[in-house]
Amino acid sequence: MKNDHIVLRCITPADNAALASVIRKTMEEFDMNKPHTVYFEPTTDALFELFQSAAGSNYFVVELNGEVAGGAGIFPTDQLPHGTCELVKMYLSAAARGKGIGKQLIAKCLARAKELNYQQVYLESSNGLWQAIGLYEKFGFQYLKAPMGKSGHIDTDIWMIKNI
Repeated sequence: MKNDHIVLRCITPADNAALASVIRKTMEEFDMNKPHTVYFEPTTDALFELFQSAAGSNYFVVELNGEVAGGAGIFPTDQLPHGTCELVKMYLSAAARGKGIGKQLIAKCLARAKELNYQQVYLESSNGLWQAIGLYEKFGFQYLKAPMGKSGHIDTDIWMIKNI
């Protein structure tokens, strides 16, 4: 809708429950609420604390018409090469999709990664999330044949990277 009010901002402690709900509802919608996914990670309920605890990380929240509607972040995932961060936990509620918000989130994350002196941004996804994968392709992410780092997500089947 043209009159939607969209705000992108940094995460606060008050966002934890709403973000966990958006993430889990999205995972259910795409039938991805399986073990070894973000659906069951304890950090899904404490994203503010997770991102506060890791230097070189940042998480952005999207508000749509005053309601938390999703977010995305960058994170220095364990065992990624020097100068590489991961685009993580990018989820949007059904109401927020198709409005260009995903593009805004990715652009904000890439800009922040560059500010933090990263040279590459890595991501993991799954074939079921075809809308997001198409968006990553438009941003110039290139496919990899295998995962990088130790994210702990053993059920991903798409791995991509972008030089920034």
